[in-house]
Amino acid sequence: MISTDGKLFGRMITAMVTPFDEHLKIDFKAVEAVVEHLIKTGTTSLIVAGTTGESPTLADDEKEALLKAVIAASNKRVKVIMGTGTNDTAKSIKATKHAESLGADGALVVAPYYNKPNQAGLLAHFSAIAQSSNLPLIVYNIPARTGINISAETMITLSKNEKTIHALKDSTGNVEQSSDVAAAARPDFLVYSGDDNLTLPFLSIGASGVISVASHVIGRQILAMQDAFFAGKLDGARELHYKCMPMFKGLFQAPNPTCVKYALFKLGLCTEHLRLPLVPLDSSQRQAMDSLIDSYKLDNSLQLT
Repeated sequence: MISTDGKLFGRMITAMVTPFDEHLKIDFKAVEAVVEHLIKTGTTSLIVAGTTGESPTLADDEKEALLKAVIAASNKRVKVIMGTGTNDTAKSIKATKHAESLGADGALVVAPYYNKPNQAGLLAHFSAIAQSSNLPLIVYNIPARTGINISAETMITLSKNEKTIHALKDSTGNVEQSSDVAAAARPDFLVYSGDDNLTLPFLSIGASGVISVASHVIGRQILAMQDAFFAGKLDGARELHYKCMPMFKGLFQAPNPTCVKYALFKLGLCTEHLRLPLVPLDSSQRQAMDSLIDSYKLDNSLQLT
């Protein structure tokens, strides 16, 4: 049975947006502002250049500059995790080793996409990356994006054979599968919900926290929900879960990170600019997001009024 202490990366990891300026270059001043805001509102670790960070459209030199900027801005107050996974094992190894050399505290490694390996291929892929460095790894299972599911059996085997694989980010939407992992993985292994709306159900089967998008705007509320759960105040945790649900749902009415960037723009932290093939919200989606933001009574520092 797995641990639920979450000590390595904490209970609320934020998959951080990558702010762009009007020329679609990385806005490093806004990067600093977003990092500062996330730390103040309870984030315990930051993921750089993940899906929410628009990693598919970031060049390698941009990823390096972004990682350096986030490490500098966070100044060891939280852990910094780099997205290093690709569908090329050799490239993933190179990226993971480079992130380690730059001072990252961990790496998020997604399942290989498009080439759709079988479970033996997944086992070999993640094992090769794990054995290439000492960096703590989080395996990211998101079949909707990759076209392949990492089975519970494969994940359990990885947890027992590869000590640098420390955690699973589960974005399958399948609580039963993660329950199987939680029951049989090595004792110090961790599971994180990869979906904000499933955080509380995942906590109930042994997850130690969430890798969140909504924490950009309601971080304190998500942390309070988790604190209530671990304090045994289950009714309080459920009540907070219900209050967070409209934001959890609303932030995914368009492809991520379109909505969360719009929310951050409305609240003065960065622009809403995206790189193609992502496009801005249309007028009806903007109206829906405006209503959602107003319903939470958030001011321009993202505090509840």
